[in-house]
Amino acid sequence: MDNQYSYYTPDQDDMDYRGRDDRKRNKKVPQVIKVIGLGLIFGVVASAAFQTSNVIAEKFLKTTPKAVKQETDTVGSTQLTTSSGKTETSDISVIAKNAMPSVVSITNMSVKQVQNFFGGIHEQESESAGSGIIIAQNDTELLVLTNNHVVEGNDTLTVSFIDEESVTANIKGTDSVRDLAVIAVKMEDIKGSTKEKIAVAQMGDSTQLQVGEQVIAIGNALGYGQSVTTGIVSATQRMLDGFDSELIQTDAAINPGNSGGALLNAKGELVGINTIKVATSIVEGMGYAIPISDAQEVITNLMNQKTKTKVSEGQQGYLGIQPVDVSEDSAQMYGMPTGVYVSEVIKGSGAQEAGITKGCIITAIEGTQINSTVALREQLQYYGAGETIKITVQVPKNNGEYKPQTVKVKLGTDR
Repeated sequence: MDNQYSYYTPDQDDMDYRGRDDRKRNKKVPQVIKVIGLGLIFGVVASAAFQTSNVIAEKFLKTTPKAVKQETDTVGSTQLTTSSGKTETSDISVIAKNAMPSVVSITNMSVKQVQNFFGGIHEQESESAGSGIIIAQNDTELLVLTNNHVVEGNDTLTVSFIDEESVTANIKGTDSVRDLAVIAVKMEDIKGSTKEKIAVAQMGDSTQLQVGEQVIAIGNALGYGQSVTTGIVSATQRMLDGFDSELIQTDAAINPGNSGGALLNAKGELVGINTIKVATSIVEGMGYAIPISDAQEVITNLMNQKTKTKVSEGQQGYLGIQPVDVSEDSAQMYGMPTGVYVSEVIKGSGAQEAGITKGCIITAIEGTQINSTVALREQLQYYGAGETIKITVQVPKNNGEYKPQTVKVKLGTDR
């Protein structure tokens, strides 16, 4: 894996900086500095080896125990908890005690193809660990915010709470472009004793962070369970090559397994999602998190989507195209949108009948952003043959520009 920065490259060339002057952005970290993703830790179930994977995330929420009767803002049919105006404290133990009930560990069990000594390919069960944050509860589900890379490719997702009780979770919504995901746990699957101990996080305002301000990071470091580190905001509005969105820089220790975990301010409010750190022999204390305030709209969309369950492989729908990735570098070089380029449309397929043609670029399925073939396949596994889904494509025009269009495609059965 290329660890120049991270495997996640957001597509935000024209990003809205929430009113902040673009001229005030900090300079990019030099390319010679390598970034290792700290948020996800892998292990193959038959071995004790761990691997790190690159990570990203966005925004922070504040947590308070027993998230009952807290001030909330209604978002669609589900609510996000807002700050209740608590005062700052320098006692890290108090902040951690209040915040940890809203932080969870996430285990992703999947099957990966592995090359053996003789060059053959076989499937092997793999386990990866990350973190998540409880952000809301509706009538039937508890909703957890995390990174997309923490949950992608899963066969089974398991959420472990502060009391070490574990339950199965399903995907609510994902955004591979922003590397965000919301997963859902059925309330009926959670023990009454666990419900008494967990909490919903409270949103903070990451735009108010000041350089030198104290922050606390909580997450499932190394897959060992929740742990706490502390530091300061080293910089805001930091840009890294490979990331078009601004990041919060902190010297609070961020380690493998922290992906999707919480970065809190001195009020205990969630201000960011821990994602990556710089790791070279000449650098110490450079970790990064995506500001929570920039992800508000994305989170709202994800948490109000229909909970997804995978369709068995033999029943999954067939789109009918030959896909090619349009990477961020290619998009900039050729003036194309980031997404999946349609290099061929299969005759008689649902894609052809819907009017998708060669040269179109797929950018979303049912409102979920698509930035790669992997993301495309990840989304298609939730829809069966015969289902009709909405696909957003960028259609090329004679002047070299692209026009967005949403079409309805009836998925086929032929592969």
